[in-house]
Order: sequence, then C-alpha cells, then structure tokens
Amino acid sequence: MRGERTVLVTGGTKRIGKAISDALRADGWRVITSSHRADAGADIVADLAEPLGAAKLYSACLRMLGGNPPDALVNNAALFVGDDATLEAVNFEASRKLTTLMSGRETGRGAVVNILDCRVLGEIEPRDAYEKSKRELLENTVKSAALFADTIRVNAVAPGPVLAPEGVSEKAGEMPLGRPRLEDVARAVVFLLEANATTGCIIPVDGGQSLL
Repeated sequence: MRGERTVLVTGGTKRIGKAISDALRADGWRVITSSHRADAGADIVADLAEPLGAAKLYSACLRMLGGNPPDALVNNAALFVGDDATLEAVNFEASRKLTTLMSGRETGRGAVVNILDCRVLGEIEPRDAYEKSKRELLENTVKSAALFADTIRVNAVAPGPVLAPEGVSEKAGEMPLGRPRLEDVARAVVFLLEANATTGCIIPVDGGQSLL
C-alpha cells in the first residue's frame, strides 16, 4: 500500500540494524531490509562490496515498491575487519551511491540517515581503514545534505560502544553517561527520519564519550 512510509535499512537483520528496523516498524514504517547473506532473513540479498551492489539493491527495492522510491534510507551495513578495499566499498562507497540514487527522486523529499562511529568525530586522524571509511561517510553526510537538499535530507547517527565489533576485542573507554543501548541508537534514527526541518546533522549516541 503506497500510503505507508517505506524505508530501506541496509544490514537491517542483525545487531544495530535489527534494532533500527524493529523501532521503525513499531513507529509505523514499512521496513525493507537487506543483507549480503541469503540466510539472514532479509527482504533483499545484495553484496555491497561489489561495484554494482548498491545499484542492484536499489533496483530491487524499487521493484518491491512498484517502481516507487522508498521514503527513507538507513545506511547501516558495515564491516569492521577485512581488506582496505572491501571496507571502503561497504562502509563508504555503497552508502554514497545509495544516497545519490535516493536524490534522484521526482516527488516528495526523502530522508537518509547514515550510521557512523563516534570514534571518527573530532579532529583525531583515523587509525585504520575502518575509521577512514567512516570518516569519509561523515564528510559525505554533510556534503550530500547541501548538494541534494532539494530532494532529500541527509543526517547521521554516531553510536558509541553499544556492541563489541565482530572480530574485534578492545576496551570500550570512559562514558560519562554510561554505555548507550541499542534502543538509544534506534530512537535517534527514528527522530532524524521524521525531523523534517533538519539536515546535515550528526547525533552522537555514545554516552558522552566523544566529549573526552
């Protein structure tokens, strides 16, 4: 039913992505999820590491919606470990391409929320390929918000240590407000998707960690 609000959530079946998808459904959205794994229970299987992965995903989403673009996009899919090129492709390039595709809509202003990492806030230089890709996504959030303001709003949420990264073991660090929860991240995403006068905004959900 086209009267529903529709949102595409990449990586929307596990970890933070699942929490975001669940919160959006509870708020009345029709959620379309993607995953690179066929056994993840996602609505669309798409490998965002492939050069045409983002375009194939968006085309599949359009087909599900009868040719109409989704009202919103949450660029959540990410890798924490892997070779530099794959991290760049999944964590940054796929999100950039999907945002650009969303900007081509002909009716109504859409909304995009990018999922960052609080470690890339501030002026500290990225330590590795993962942080570099998330810093690029941060910079592209602001750039896209200005460039595509006629057709989409683009914002971001920067979670703190909500869940330990897969394949990574490290100390969480100090958090003045305590460890953030999955629900806190999800609620920030819901807010930004509905904040019609807000674009180019980055919300840290990190228990105050980025202030230290």
